[in-house]
Amino acid sequence: MSKPDNSIFKHHEHALENSHEPCPSCGAELSIKRGKSGPFLGCNNYPSCEYTRPVVEHEKVEDTILPGTHCPSCDSPLAVKQGRYGMFIGCTNFPECEHIEDTNQNDDVDVHCPSCAKGKLFEKTNRYGKTFYSCDQYPTCKYVINYPPINESCPECDWAILVTRKMASGNVAICPQKKCSYKRKL
Repeated sequence: MSKPDNSIFKHHEHALENSHEPCPSCGAELSIKRGKSGPFLGCNNYPSCEYTRPVVEHEKVEDTILPGTHCPSCDSPLAVKQGRYGMFIGCTNFPECEHIEDTNQNDDVDVHCPSCAKGKLFEKTNRYGKTFYSCDQYPTCKYVINYPPINESCPECDWAILVTRKMASGNVAICPQKKCSYKRKL
């Protein structure tokens, strides 16, 4: 095995650190800066010139109108649009009409909410793609669990449901109450 050339690794400056591109606002040099959202190109005359732009330009997707669809609020056509959380279906009459179609399939798991006993638990997905189960009586009832519920009461604490968890030993039914330690193998 050959020895690595350590002279390459002595320079701590990044190859793109100095951009030498002129600022379109004031003509000064642009350089790569680091912010909480990642790297960006910024003017060296900051704060007198506040020009910035992203290092990587993301491709903008044109809105695609869906033929034969109408907004239930204003009767304008609906379109597939791109937002900061991905693609969605919304009204073409934005910003006057802010209607957005609900594309998340909220599945009823046929388990009554153990907290309020009025609603049922529904499977939902957050914006990061993680599945959770919450009461359909929200915001009155804010009960949420992260694991699939089982319509079976806990034999130790009499809580109305159990949850299924995948453990190293296999699938188990566990009581979701923190103070209860009930667990059985499925």
